[in-house]
Amino acid sequence: MEARVVGVDVGSVALGRFAWAALDAPEQALVGQGADPESAVRAVIARLASGGRAALVLEAPMSVPVPATDSADAWELLGRARTGEGNRPWSAGAGAGVLATGVAQAAWMTARLTELLPGTTATTRLDRWAAPHGPRLLLAEALVSGAGKPVPTAAGPHAADAEAAARALAERLPNAPFPSDIRCAPHRPLNLLAACALWAGLRTPPDELRSDVLVLRARPTRAVPGPGD
Repeated sequence: MEARVVGVDVGSVALGRFAWAALDAPEQALVGQGADPESAVRAVIARLASGGRAALVLEAPMSVPVPATDSADAWELLGRARTGEGNRPWSAGAGAGVLATGVAQAAWMTARLTELLPGTTATTRLDRWAAPHGPRLLLAEALVSGAGKPVPTAAGPHAADAEAAARALAERLPNAPFPSDIRCAPHRPLNLLAACALWAGLRTPPDELRSDVLVLRARPTRAVPGPGD
């Protein structure tokens, strides 16, 4: 599957903690890096404008689980981790902080994309994006932490995380579609990426507001074998 995958390390733009990296699949070649949302959007558009497919993968919680409201004590489940998050839930201090920043940055980037390339079709569902005539832009989430945390590169730790976010999807595209690594089940998902896309004017199916976001957990970096290994 050929696609441009742009990974974004969400963070303060004022403090220089925002970074992006672009890979072209299936080769997984690094084709661009940057440190501002404008150039990240243009990296996505470069592929879409030529008729290809692209994915924008943000390293920030982009969906939240909402418990059912059919009992008086259901509120006790509010803020619980999503299935698969382990000890790094979306609602913890770091997760909640980057969620707020990520929503603002996702809204800005999708709105800017709509301005530069009106009529763009988008989805947060891998099965729809992978379909022969599906939407050409995929919006997804990456979890880059723990064993999947990369070694900082010469471009800095934020650039390394952005590249890891992009590779989390690019490496798995030959097996698409595949299940999300993290889900809101057994609770109902509130899809923040779909909300941003619809707010921005991207042509996105409204039913995705209640669908899980595709979440990709970055895998540990494979060691390069040395002589004699």
